[in-house]
Amino acid sequence: MSSTPPHSPQPPEPGTSARRTKPREVLRQINYPHGVHPALVPGLAVEDQKLRYGTDKVVFLVTAALIVAFIAWGVLSTESLTVASTAALGWVTGNAGWFFTGLSTAAVLFMLVVGFSRTGRIPLGMDDEKPEYSFFSWLAMLFAAGMGIGLMFYGASEPLSHFGAGVPGFGADPGSEEMTVYALVQTAFHWGLNPWAMYAVVGAAVAYGAYRRGRPPLISRIFVPLIGQRRAEGGLGRLIDVFAIFATLFGTAASLGIGALQIARGLELVAGWGPLGNGGLIVVIAVLTAAFVVSAVSGVARGIRYLSSTNLLLAFLLALFVFVAGPTVLILDLVPAVFSTYLQEYLWMTGQTGGWGEDSTAFAGGWTVFYWAWWLSWSPFVGMFIAKISRGRTLRQFVTVVLVVPSSMCVLWFVVIGGTSMYLQRTGTDLAAAGGQEAALFGMLDALPFGAITSVLAMLIIAIFFVTSADSASIVMGTLSQQGRPEPTRAIVVFWGLCLGGIAAVMMLVGGDDALTGMQNLVTVSALPFAVIVAFLMVSFYKDLSSDPATIRHEFAVTAVRKAVIHGIEEHGDDFALQVEHAPGARAAGETFDSHHPDVTDWYRRVDENGEELDLSAETGSHADGSPADGSHREEAHPDRAPDAAHLDPDEEHALDPTVRRP
Repeated sequence: MSSTPPHSPQPPEPGTSARRTKPREVLRQINYPHGVHPALVPGLAVEDQKLRYGTDKVVFLVTAALIVAFIAWGVLSTESLTVASTAALGWVTGNAGWFFTGLSTAAVLFMLVVGFSRTGRIPLGMDDEKPEYSFFSWLAMLFAAGMGIGLMFYGASEPLSHFGAGVPGFGADPGSEEMTVYALVQTAFHWGLNPWAMYAVVGAAVAYGAYRRGRPPLISRIFVPLIGQRRAEGGLGRLIDVFAIFATLFGTAASLGIGALQIARGLELVAGWGPLGNGGLIVVIAVLTAAFVVSAVSGVARGIRYLSSTNLLLAFLLALFVFVAGPTVLILDLVPAVFSTYLQEYLWMTGQTGGWGEDSTAFAGGWTVFYWAWWLSWSPFVGMFIAKISRGRTLRQFVTVVLVVPSSMCVLWFVVIGGTSMYLQRTGTDLAAAGGQEAALFGMLDALPFGAITSVLAMLIIAIFFVTSADSASIVMGTLSQQGRPEPTRAIVVFWGLCLGGIAAVMMLVGGDDALTGMQNLVTVSALPFAVIVAFLMVSFYKDLSSDPATIRHEFAVTAVRKAVIHGIEEHGDDFALQVEHAPGARAAGETFDSHHPDVTDWYRRVDENGEELDLSAETGSHADGSPADGSHREEAHPDRAPDAAHLDPDEEHALDPTVRRP
């Protein structure tokens, strides 16, 4: 377990023994924090800590100044920003494309190791803590996390693009029936396991730190095992949070931008308006941003949640309509074909890089690398949401469900929407000529019955996703800039929402006639610093798991049983049984484990708002000042604002097992 030198505990007072003295008294005599051995700590939730939340002026002011400067640059000198972003994109895709691909694959492997090795039994919460939400409610909210503007925009356009242009290396002719399957398989690769593994890395690390280690839900605090508490709270930690906010801003702004593109195109096609141009797109962004600001200022959080839930139902009904009105039998045939081929070709698609030639280089740069960068940008946003709803789950449950359920739902969406669009294209409806990727969805809906109604419904869904995504992302950025505060102040939330709208508008200007390209360029470039952070985050998270109380207990169990069996056979042959007794020296289960090392004890020392250690009674579970240790001194122990998700009734929140003793 630990390679640190063994530390001999202080012996009990004369006249006592481990057998005749209560275990908790023995631990006090050995002088562990709060009288609790590090292997027996049941966990420490963030609301059990007395934390003082407030705006981190360094994080907020530095990030705000850079973002405002960037927006001003885009408005005042669009051409120079376009040149700079294009050059930066060329460097990133040419020199770091392999890194994005490797990182996304490493995230999948890392989460599989975390979930299905000995760490999989570790809970994202206290020992024996029950999940905060029922299993089916948890599934519903994970599905909600997978829905958004991106699926509406790319649902028809990406498979249709691959179908018409072909995918390098698949060996199927563009426009053929065989390419229908391969187009969906390539799309599934972009929207399946890899993105959800990246979300899961951040989500699991945040949830573990907050609900198991008692740390604020900040990206920087995940790095405590790697860089130490002082650096995580200091300049280096603040820099990490700044990059996390940057990634969230640009990733979410790209989603808002493509939403505005699609709404504008829908207005042109459905209402018969002429080309809106970038000016019209910016007006659409301004109107939707104003709607978000109104919702944030008015404090209609519950209304936003209900609106989000309703929107998910509308998106489901739209997909169901397309399934029934479209080529139903073909869609049913495509489901097993796409899922099985996706698993079969996964490793090949992972290696689809510039090493295969110029065609693969161009394809990876235009599609795959952009997607990996986009998902990394979204990982603080979606990851913190997943962390909030997964409290009480074990890592094995977390990995199994988070990797499988939402990614499967995304693939099914593409099979229904994308399969229908390619069927129409193959049977004579030229959706490719409808006017860009943003028009593909409306072209498909127009070819089905009730096209005008479903097109209006699609625009409504996109508009609601815009508002709820901006609301939720702004809350996450507010949390990151206010030292982990669960409910950031409205002024901070509104400011970040306005920044989202401003960056989305700048992305339109940078793209010029091809606004989508401008967004892709900026997202890919801005995600590189956070990609480096995620790489080290996995190292720090695994180091944290290696010193978890459950891990320590497992190591003790393995060592104790091994030594006891050897000793029993040597002394008694076949006739022996195991029992616990005091056994110092070579027979001790913890012979090579230093149970006093700061790495395994410092984290569960209770402190007040000023960082002073509290005297906690292990028997009563109360602080010396009389305040309870269950988080009831906080106004809201479990704030339930979450992005694009249906929220449950507060009565469904869990109640901790009263028999669990907190350190």
